[in-house]
Amino acid sequence: MDFKSDGFMYCLGAVVVLFVIAQSVFFLVRAWRRGKALGISAESLKKTVTSSALFTVAPAFAILATVLTLSGALGIVLPWIRLTVIGAINYEVPAAEAAIEAFGGAGGMSQEVTDPTVFATVAWVMTLGSILPLILVPFMLKKIQKGMSKAAAKNGKWADVMSAAAFIGLISAFIGRAIAGKGDAQIIGDGAGVMSLAALLSSMLFMFILQKIADKFHLKWLQSFAMPFSMILAMLVVMVLAQVLPQNIAVFEWRG
Repeated sequence: MDFKSDGFMYCLGAVVVLFVIAQSVFFLVRAWRRGKALGISAESLKKTVTSSALFTVAPAFAILATVLTLSGALGIVLPWIRLTVIGAINYEVPAAEAAIEAFGGAGGMSQEVTDPTVFATVAWVMTLGSILPLILVPFMLKKIQKGMSKAAAKNGKWADVMSAAAFIGLISAFIGRAIAGKGDAQIIGDGAGVMSLAALLSSMLFMFILQKIADKFHLKWLQSFAMPFSMILAMLVVMVLAQVLPQNIAVFEWRG
C-alpha cells in the first residue's frame, strides 16, 4: 500500500478530525449556554447557528479545491489533515512546492511524491509554517494592533496602500505563474501554457460575472461564494478544454 494513504495516515487523519469536531461542539455548547444566560431567545440562537453553518460552505469549497490540488502529489490524507486544522491554498501549495524543489524535484506539485523523506519534509514545512501564526497571535496581536493603529492615525491612506499592496503582490505571484511560470520541459502541465492561461482567464471572468450578479440582485450570500465558485468553474473549464482541444494545443506550453 502507498505510504501516503496507509492505515496509519487514515488513523492520524481521523484523530485530527475528531479533535476539531469535539472542540467545535465544546465551544458551540458553551456559546449557546452563554447566550441563554444573557437572555437571547432560542429562535435567535438557532438563526445564528444556521447562518454561521451556511457561511462555512463557501470556504469549504476553497478548502476542497486545495485538497484536490495537493492530492495529486501528496495523496488525499495529508492535505485532508492539514486543511482540517488551518491553512489555505495561497500558503499550502507554495510551501509544498518549495520543500519538494529543495530535494531537486523540478516538477514540484505536478508529479507524485514517492520518497518518504520528501513527504515528511513537506508535511513539516506545511505544518510549522501554519503553527507560527497560532503562536504569534496570543503574544503579539496587541502590539501589532497598536502599531497598525498608530500608523493609521498618522496616515490612514498609507495603511490602506500597504494592505492593498500586500494583497496585490500575492495575487500577482499566482498570475505570473500562470502566464510566465517556467517548468520542467519533460513534465506536461508544469510550465505556463494554454491550460494555465485558460484557468486564469476563466476564473477572472467567472469572478467578474458573479460579482456583477451579486451587486445587481443584491445577493450578499453570493459575494461570499463568488471566489470558490469561480475556482471550481475554472477547473471544470480546463477539464473540458483538455478533452475537446487537439492534444498538441492542450499540452502546449511556452514556458515548459
